[in-house]
Amino acid sequence: MRAVGIILAGGNNEKMHELSHKRAIAAMPVAGSYRSIDFSLSNMTNSGVQKVAVLTQYNSRSLNEHLSSSKWWDFGRKQGGLYVFTPTITVENNSWYRGTADAIAQNLDFLKNCHEPYVVIASGDGVYKLDYGKVLEYHIEKKADITVVCSELPQGDDITRFGVVKMNSDGKITEFEEKPENAHGSMISTGIYVVRRRLLIELVEKAQEQNQYDFVKDILVKYRGLKRMYAYPLQSYWRNISTVEAYYQTNMDFLKPEIREYFFRQYPNVYSRIEDLPPAKYNPGTEVKNSLISSGCIINGVVENSVLFKKVFVGNDCTIKNSIILNDVYIGDHTHIENCIVESRGTIRANSSFIGKEKIKIVVEKNERYIM
Repeated sequence: MRAVGIILAGGNNEKMHELSHKRAIAAMPVAGSYRSIDFSLSNMTNSGVQKVAVLTQYNSRSLNEHLSSSKWWDFGRKQGGLYVFTPTITVENNSWYRGTADAIAQNLDFLKNCHEPYVVIASGDGVYKLDYGKVLEYHIEKKADITVVCSELPQGDDITRFGVVKMNSDGKITEFEEKPENAHGSMISTGIYVVRRRLLIELVEKAQEQNQYDFVKDILVKYRGLKRMYAYPLQSYWRNISTVEAYYQTNMDFLKPEIREYFFRQYPNVYSRIEDLPPAKYNPGTEVKNSLISSGCIINGVVENSVLFKKVFVGNDCTIKNSIILNDVYIGDHTHIENCIVESRGTIRANSSFIGKEKIKIVVEKNERYIM
């Protein structure tokens, strides 16, 4: 494919509350066995994009560990590769990434040394499948300067989290509002863009000269009437996980048979880093209904409408309903958990009860198994 990939995975979001205190949003576990960034990486390799740069910054340790080998996404080729860029102190620069445009600006040498004529830019917090090659074909057909992948806002989502676009009958974007308080319309930007490489370098350098750091506000919104900007409508599943409610609902979506069929069984596949873990074990008396149970789990109680990530232990006479249990959690006997997200590496003591009522409850417990 005649494009190089950039995945923006360095931001922080307070709307994730405790869930983003020790990891980047792009490293959030999704659907039992994946990380959020796996979807963008898989789309890149499935689309034939062989050279991909991931720009990381906030709480990047677990994300960098996840990206330590490119083999899981098949980027380990002589003509390509997976590159992970963090903010670097240089003679010319001594600051962190001050925004998405600044993150690209601080790594412009990567783009200048590439030979591909186009760039695919994606965020690391989207859950979707997309052939970027079709977006590039659309981009070339429309003779666009910038193509923005758009989607209808899922019902119930907060539109103020997104950029809202309007387009004419030909697909050309006529209006672009970033996170409007009173939006007129429901077509939103998914944070996926295709742009000519030389144009991107030019626009980022201009923004840098003017001390402007945000890719959407300072480039897309600024140039919407000056550049040929088109919308590519995404008809398939797409979700952004950057709030607690959106993250919870996205994982709950994977309990729907049609969503599991689409992501797990339909080509192309979604790839992730694999751990050597035994299959889940269901002891006598266990009852599991409509749930995702990952490898390494040991189940003794009742699990219903829930997603359990890797290495979760559920004790005797436990009940887990409508909840997400992240990696490596020990749940003691006679515990009731409902409408909750349990943070990873936690130890839930026996006879505990956690129930989210008006909103999803985040449970963060110290892992006493690892405390000396």
